[in-house]
Amino acid sequence: MDRSTRRIQPVVTGIDAHLAGIEWNGEQAGFSNGAFLVRTDHEAPNYRLVAVDPNRPQPEHWRTVIPEQDDVFLGHTTIEDRYYVTYLRNISTKIRVFEKDGTPAGEIDVPEHFTASIRNAPGDNTAYLTLRSFTTPSTEYLINLETGDREISEPAKITFATDDYTVRQVWYTSKDGTQVPMHVVHRNDIELTGDHPTLLYGYGGFTSAMRPGFSTFAVVWLERGGVYAVANIRGGNEFGERWHRDGMLENKQNVFDDFIAAAEWLIDAGYTNPERLALRGGSNGGLLVAAALTQRPELYRAMLCAFPDLDMVRFYQFTETNNMPALLEYGDASDPEQFEFLRRHSPYQNVRRGTRYPAVMLTSGDLDTRVPPLQARKMTARLQWASRSGLPVILRYDAKSGHAAGRGRPMSLAIEDNAMELAFLIMQTGGGR
Repeated sequence: MDRSTRRIQPVVTGIDAHLAGIEWNGEQAGFSNGAFLVRTDHEAPNYRLVAVDPNRPQPEHWRTVIPEQDDVFLGHTTIEDRYYVTYLRNISTKIRVFEKDGTPAGEIDVPEHFTASIRNAPGDNTAYLTLRSFTTPSTEYLINLETGDREISEPAKITFATDDYTVRQVWYTSKDGTQVPMHVVHRNDIELTGDHPTLLYGYGGFTSAMRPGFSTFAVVWLERGGVYAVANIRGGNEFGERWHRDGMLENKQNVFDDFIAAAEWLIDAGYTNPERLALRGGSNGGLLVAAALTQRPELYRAMLCAFPDLDMVRFYQFTETNNMPALLEYGDASDPEQFEFLRRHSPYQNVRRGTRYPAVMLTSGDLDTRVPPLQARKMTARLQWASRSGLPVILRYDAKSGHAAGRGRPMSLAIEDNAMELAFLIMQTGGGR
């Protein structure tokens, strides 16, 4: 066929579901001419692997290769004629092995509270296994798939005293009674005196799960004696599509309730207090921390809010960016019913003059095509006008940065950004040794 006559042909349309990890398989599940392998949550909130015949792509003709399980199916790779499937179980990675017909064939050992990935390696019965956690920098191993023996093939690029720190997973109760998990990381010798500088991080949206990972920003905070917490609030896919849908559109307030409950738990458990507690979030996470700020300002001392969505009432009018698909997640205020729930939680509309707001550092860039940067500018001005705490409200604005400023910028500027943000948090929470 001449290239000029080729066109993109949709394979599956008209279903309310995610389809991802699509690959072509020469022969699969009885399709002699081949099939697409697709990871989907259609009729499977925790996802399953299906084979799709391009000649009959309708869901009623799909054939399940690996059925839905209690754990969340994140992805798969083919090694040595077997499927190696990555699952998320209570925020820890599991890697299970399946024959091509979907028969279980074992599991790769992964430590608790770790994120893992696996890929092909040269040679027979070998693969590369990458592990990382909150206290373990990313490390690659060459693993023997028959014996399970492994040796480091690419050591971590960062030296860190992993054994000096504790990673603990806790479960706390949100406003509506939902049990929500959170990882809490700190030095081994910490005492619950209620006055530790504590940084709480979250995201809560767009099916993005907050899995264990090594953050140099968090490590500096930990080395100075701080507590670092990551809440696995609704809106992500930590527990599949149901967890996501419980945190989108009219259910978005659940996300903010989950995050606020995490802050309350850290205080009640004796880790910190409102004068030592700080929040950090970016993009959709910027919306998260700003909503927590406007709804419960007395709970926190400081907030880092990066590249944020803030004016949810006018969000549908911000046509200068490519973020219109986010209306499917947030809602569209041009719809009267959706306007009501957006107005109730939109941070910009809920800033109240005379309130004692925490110290705030907002970040944005003039070239952000994902989130309209005018939102950060407007929110800074409104908070400066409204707050009566006497604490600073700062806007860090870069005329040459886009969404998530670290991308495409020199390492020196990324280091400078982190240094300024850490200095701000340390000054406000009295943290550091």
